[in-house]
Amino acid sequence: MTNGCWRVLVMAGALAIGGCTTTDASGIGGSAPEAQAPAGPTETAVKLAQARAAEVEPRIHSIIALDPTAVAQARVIDASGRAGPLVGIPVLIKDNIETAGPLPTTAGSLALKDNVTGRDAPLVARLRAAGMVMLGKANLSEWANIRSGQSISGWSAIGGQTRNPYALDRNTCGSSSGSGAAVAAGIVEYAVGTETDGSITCPASINGIVGLKPTVGLVSRTHIVPISVSQDTAGPMTRTVRQAAELLTAMAGSDPADKATREADKRKIDYAAGLDAESLRGKRIGVMRFASGFGTDPAFTASLALLRARGAVLVEIKSFNDKAIGDNEFTVLMNELKTGMNAYLATTPATVRARTLADLIAFNQANAGREMGLFKQELFELAQSTKGPNDAAYKKARAVSRWAAGGGGIDKLLKANRVIALVGPTMPAAWKIDAVHGDQISGGGAGSLAAVAGYPHLTVPMGLVRGLPVGLSFIGPKWSEGLLLNLGYAYEQARGAFPAPQFLSSIESAPDTAPLLEPLKR
Repeated sequence: MTNGCWRVLVMAGALAIGGCTTTDASGIGGSAPEAQAPAGPTETAVKLAQARAAEVEPRIHSIIALDPTAVAQARVIDASGRAGPLVGIPVLIKDNIETAGPLPTTAGSLALKDNVTGRDAPLVARLRAAGMVMLGKANLSEWANIRSGQSISGWSAIGGQTRNPYALDRNTCGSSSGSGAAVAAGIVEYAVGTETDGSITCPASINGIVGLKPTVGLVSRTHIVPISVSQDTAGPMTRTVRQAAELLTAMAGSDPADKATREADKRKIDYAAGLDAESLRGKRIGVMRFASGFGTDPAFTASLALLRARGAVLVEIKSFNDKAIGDNEFTVLMNELKTGMNAYLATTPATVRARTLADLIAFNQANAGREMGLFKQELFELAQSTKGPNDAAYKKARAVSRWAAGGGGIDKLLKANRVIALVGPTMPAAWKIDAVHGDQISGGGAGSLAAVAGYPHLTVPMGLVRGLPVGLSFIGPKWSEGLLLNLGYAYEQARGAFPAPQFLSSIESAPDTAPLLEPLKR
């Protein structure tokens, strides 16, 4: 891309590329365009997505950059005459995942604004092979929300603050904030997020969409900006469960560069082919009462009634002690962040001057006005002080936390209660964006169990709490994506259509709420 104009946004029917403009929707400048053949279905879909982005992006900031080659990609696909469930569909990729082309992979940070690697992450290559168009890069919580414990989810130095389409003063959760908001807002129906602990499932729940965190090792992590080799994975974020199944089918597979994926080829299936609206019938499912509450009870109660009506046998599970998880996961994340980040930065082009985590800390200090005006980097600094993968305390913490969440956690709960999966509310409804106090979250479901164990976790929209979405979580054993997608699909079909966002300025301005906040008229 010329003149260093890397930031691409659609505006008023033209592309604005930094300070440059071009009237060709493909992003290619030049003289007056020649007459062209009518747009094919893929090109039309891409231009509709670009137009929708132009309409809603000024309000929600879900996209860091649109790919100026998207229309050219579409024309190639239209000319090919290919067919398939994902052929010709635009997809947004979270901006910590590399895509070949002119856009950098920034993780939201100014330190990576020139990180144009020319590489497709293997999962992106698989999506291209399935016929999808890379529409652009989604905004995210900077560094996937691992820089500070006082952060505002959905904020990055490059992308600004992502806003919730249901109420614009509410948070989108993170770190896959832009992926969740863009799907909810109708820019795309398919997006890719990443999760270490809640970063797919929380924004999916809070934005009223479907999100699936796969088993760690089902999807390659190569060329993704890392946090934790133990817990990181990419996964689908979509409007429907069927779409999540289609996207996972394309993304999943072994990668020689990622040892965790050695079983992926033999474990993956066509996840969409077996979806059955009657799959709840006769299934014993554990109800995680220990992970419920935080304002979700009415929606959760209604969802459980629906599961029963569809034939599920529900088993109450009242308690679970997760102390060993909380005590050890943080030690693992801090240690693995330093090791993984140093290894990733070593592979970036020379245009990226930060080559280590220590360099990132120094960069943030030198650019504190933009990078640290809202919150600091105490987690980066703590990670920098860790001792590496051979540290005995780290090894012990990793073993204890994985057993507590996996063999001694999910597996034990399933076996002891003779159930095939667990259900519970995913997260509370969205909290307000708060530049003073950072994230103010009132609860958290049981997502950390699946995250620390490395097991799959599906969330499906289950209802509204005063106009804000909340999700229903389905958690199962390792490699149980097919089971969870089937259960979630059957629930989704029984639930019916989910309310679309209204882009309210606030929930307090909603017609059924605003009058209650006014004095009683006498």
